[in-house]
Amino acid sequence: MSLFLGTHQNKLDAKGRVSVPASFRAALRKEQSKENNPLIFRPSHKMPCIEGWPLSIFSELTNSLNSLDLFSEEHDDIATTLYAEAWPIDSDREGRILLPDVLKEHANLTDAVTFMGLGTIFQIWEPSAAAERCKTARQKVQQKNPSITPQSNKKRIES
Repeated sequence: MSLFLGTHQNKLDAKGRVSVPASFRAALRKEQSKENNPLIFRPSHKMPCIEGWPLSIFSELTNSLNSLDLFSEEHDDIATTLYAEAWPIDSDREGRILLPDVLKEHANLTDAVTFMGLGTIFQIWEPSAAAERCKTARQKVQQKNPSITPQSNKKRIES
């Protein structure tokens, strides 16, 4: 399985398209079959960003619905949450995607965007919100897991 790694900044062009980072496109090529599988984009439920899901990973996420009664309220709620706000989007030959306005509005995107790799998926953020998210996440991790802070790793390397 290929991973989406790193943080990359790109600009929205005059038509509202943005280039998916080259390393993300390479990861997607490894995931996709010979068919042109679109990425699935959806608004994050927790953050003001857009999530990008390879179709195979999104399908795994939706498998949880199979264990629920098709006519139950829980099934309807989860299905609505997963599918009603999901957008299958193909990139053009240059690796650009056109994000729907509703997704751009959710993430407050105007002219620049930040792509953040999260392993099997990635997120698209407004750049200053992305920087704040990284800072907050790092602080939370350091508070909960002080053994993985950069300072503690430096001590281990030196000993």
